[in-house]
Amino acid sequence: MSLPAAPLGRVLTAMVTPFKDDGSVDLDGVARVATHLVENGNDGIVVSGTTGEAPTTSVAEDGEILRAVIDAVGDRATIVAGIGTNHTEHSIELNEQAQKAGADGVLLVSPYYNKPTQAGIAAHFEAVAAASDLPIMLYDIPGRTGVTIAPETYARVASNEKFVAVKDAVGDLFRGARIMADTGLAFYSGDDVLNLGWLTHGGCGVVSVVAHVAGRQYAEMVSAVDHGDLPTALAIYNDLLPVVDAIMNHAPGVMTAKAALQLMGVLENRTVRLPLVEADNDQVGMVHEALANAGLLPESEA
Repeated sequence: MSLPAAPLGRVLTAMVTPFKDDGSVDLDGVARVATHLVENGNDGIVVSGTTGEAPTTSVAEDGEILRAVIDAVGDRATIVAGIGTNHTEHSIELNEQAQKAGADGVLLVSPYYNKPTQAGIAAHFEAVAAASDLPIMLYDIPGRTGVTIAPETYARVASNEKFVAVKDAVGDLFRGARIMADTGLAFYSGDDVLNLGWLTHGGCGVVSVVAHVAGRQYAEMVSAVDHGDLPTALAIYNDLLPVVDAIMNHAPGVMTAKAALQLMGVLENRTVRLPLVEADNDQVGMVHEALANAGLLPESEA
């Protein structure tokens, strides 16, 4: 089998936002993480998404972070700016800023907390889309937003050529396959647990948290599926299961991803902004054990 076209890259990481010890944005750290990702299997980066702690960063900070990533790796990877909020005018402002900064696309999550109707979700998407010429990846994650984007809403917005892709964290492969067939939208796995499942059900790539530490492995898995080598893809997927569990199933992924990057020597700390708190020693120990067993730590850290 060969994978369908991937409009925004094959292996993208939803990148953490490094902070200094005092909680301010660490732009040197931003560039360092972005470089690490591109040098280790990623051909795309999502900036200022959930894992980037976007609910706690200002519009000005989002712009600084995005420009730092573009300056560091914009010639080597697709840069997608997270612009999703539950305030349409705020998302419009972020979309306009992303285009001015030189982003290649944007990630737009359905409005959270407000619980709008499907007509409201579609109207929100269309209003934000009108603010720039950038291609849009919609993000469907009802576990965080409280709403699911309905098939009829996808059908409505898919008629607008700016909507090109979906990051799916609904977890229903059959539903996603039907929406892909009906709309032509490209689907990306938005849940590391289902990365292989989506690739074998018509998905074009992944937007991962675990790719902070396993980007090369995911790139190899994607390539294996693309070449019809499912045994190799399954072996890689199975090898990474303990890492996925350690990073995704015991605390918000940003906390454990930052701990992992600190263990790998990419970050100097694992500072997050409230209401998150940094990973505790038990959580760090769990991540360390999984990374060490998978051979993902530098020898000096293993």
